Amino acid sequence: MGGERAVDRRTIVSAALELLEEVGLDGLTTRGLAARLQVKSPALYWHFRDKQELLDEMARAVQGRQDLGPPHEGEHWRDWLARRARERRSVLLAHRDGARLVAGAGPGPEIAAAFDRELAALVEQGFTPLRAMRAITALGAYVGGFVLEEQTRRDRADAPRPAPDRAAATPVLMEAVRAGGSPDGPEAFEDGLALLLDGIEAGLAADRGLGG
Repeated sequence: MGGERAVDRRTIVSAALELLEEVGLDGLTTRGLAARLQVKSPALYWHFRDKQELLDEMARAVQGRQDLGPPHEGEHWRDWLARRARERRSVLLAHRDGARLVAGAGPGPEIAAAFDRELAALVEQGFTPLRAMRAITALGAYVGGFVLEEQTRRDRADAPRPAPDRAAATPVLMEAVRAGGSPDGPEAFEDGLALLLDGIEAGLAADRGLGG
């Protein structure tokens, strides 16, 4: 019999993301990952100090699939932030428990540098550094929270539905749903995104007014 299979960080992260799709974040264990890679668990800790470091690297791999960086040539900041938010939602939805995985993960030097370039691009379009940071982080929190709700509801698709008579007790809510559809559907995401962008635009105008 030969020795253990040789693995590197990239191989481990790739296998971990595949395993994530099968078992979810709660079911992802280093023991299960080691079995998938046909190695003993200590081999993983040669590359990662602990499970959290592995999760952070997985989160960076997921986020790296987004088109991070400044706006395209001639792209207005509002169009860019909207595109960025939609891309982030798509990236997170593409992975089981994607929102939970990315939430609170350490960004790493490459993502931090890309974030700095994004801030600089907004500053060039009239933002202060603080306003730029607040805008991007607020949108990131919105997207992450929205996707978390989407993925949680999707995972509970087989859960019992509310009793029909519940609608009689919530007539305003039912009217809102009839008018706009699901509170966590694509239309709801776009409406919330527009509200946030309107707020960012108003804050930017206020900054310019104070500066002038």
